[in-house]
Amino acid sequence: MPPALYLINPASDFPTYFSAEVFAACGLRPATYMADLATTTLAAMATPHVPVDICDENVTAIDFDHEAEYVGITGKLTQYSRMVAVAQRFRAAGKTVLIGGPCASLSPDLLRAHCDILVRGEIEEISDELFSALRAGTWKDEYVGTRPDLAGSPTPRWDKYPNHRAMSGTLQTSRGCPFECEFCDVIQYLGRKQRHKPIAQVLHELDVLYRYGYRSVFLADDNFTVYRARAKELLAAMRAWNERQSDGPVHFITQVSIDAARDDELLRMCATAGLRQVFVGIETPNVESLRETKKRQNLHGDLVAEVQRFIDHGIVVYAGMIVGFDHDGPEIFRRQYEFASATPIPVFSLGALVAPAATPLHDRMAAAGRLVEGSEVAAMPWSTNIEPRAITRDELFHGMRWLCNSLYAPGEFGARVFKLLDGLRGTLPASPRSAAINARKPETLPSDLRMLVAQLGSLGAEESQMLEKILARLTEQREARYFVGAHLVQYMQVRHMYAYGRFWDPRPTA
Repeated sequence: MPPALYLINPASDFPTYFSAEVFAACGLRPATYMADLATTTLAAMATPHVPVDICDENVTAIDFDHEAEYVGITGKLTQYSRMVAVAQRFRAAGKTVLIGGPCASLSPDLLRAHCDILVRGEIEEISDELFSALRAGTWKDEYVGTRPDLAGSPTPRWDKYPNHRAMSGTLQTSRGCPFECEFCDVIQYLGRKQRHKPIAQVLHELDVLYRYGYRSVFLADDNFTVYRARAKELLAAMRAWNERQSDGPVHFITQVSIDAARDDELLRMCATAGLRQVFVGIETPNVESLRETKKRQNLHGDLVAEVQRFIDHGIVVYAGMIVGFDHDGPEIFRRQYEFASATPIPVFSLGALVAPAATPLHDRMAAAGRLVEGSEVAAMPWSTNIEPRAITRDELFHGMRWLCNSLYAPGEFGARVFKLLDGLRGTLPASPRSAAINARKPETLPSDLRMLVAQLGSLGAEESQMLEKILARLTEQREARYFVGAHLVQYMQVRHMYAYGRFWDPRPTA
């Protein structure tokens, strides 16, 4: 029976810190940092009712001649324009188009006119109703999901995914976050009451990813460590699971808040379980801005010292930083620069503050008349849908340009890489059993990654010198090669993104 449903994860509208476009820009085959969890999970829900194909446009081109009667599109705000373009083309061909995911759930009015069926919220508890209606041809034009028990979420259909071009598998152990960050749409979409998958279910999904060769797995939780007892129980199970794997351990990546640094036992358990990379929303060293946005978990310590505690346990930190809070004056760019330069964090995602739909910040800006009309944007250095209070928009964008270019100048980036290497010395296994790259992938992906890093030297003389120094250091600190290689790939992505946005200036002025 031919597939009746074609599920699509469209490409982003523009290169972001985590997009795969840099591969194509460097003449390499498309690849993605993280395998797509949405389409594979939806496929698992749909297949009892209708035959399914999936497409991750970051890896494979969309087949606009696909024979399926139904086309399902999912995505975030960063994919909005592409979602609409894909939907319009399939509808013009007579297909019935479904759209769901975070963008459809948070901003349904943006997408309602571009689809036949709009799906809002989490789908587990309405999936049987939806997909059986597709099979019978009796569907409604809108479905609204619930906040399901994650024990009812199925194992994703990785057999339908192009795993050979994904660097990391993806697994979600929880949804939701109890914090109240004013600008965050996660708590609007998934709730403040965090829900957890049973540990046995997590380990089963790890077994499946391992069979498909993944040795690096992104734990796609909104805040992995927020409930300490649960996190420690899961980490203990992950450590035991990893120790049983005869073909090398898995290396984990996830998102945590900075308060995890205040629990030494937690950090030790992260490291022994294989959790060696974390993303932390640091946002700003400006205490008043943290209070303003209710980022209270960042208020109770020295942020630089807390980052160092992760490094001391052999856990590499990526961080998010935001500029444009109401308490950010003209001096904030220099303060952010000095803070970032004091840390062993090579890669920051840097953005101007934006107010996503449905967030408290959006409501507050709308009430104050400070929203830019018709502007729904993702957090990027050169755009915002807010009129800043303490600085002008011109000052914001000029300052962001200086900050981003200063922090990613080759010498500055290289200095933070060396600071990271100094901190990691003695914290990593001397002879790791796994290179944290998919063990069963064709050699093309690891080869492409090496080629991508090698092209860094072609960006300029300073970049070439930086790369040469880092590679020389890695000859004596070989256990850190994977981590530094990942940072160099990210650096290439940042430079590609900045070039795409005409944002790169090798000699910025303050």
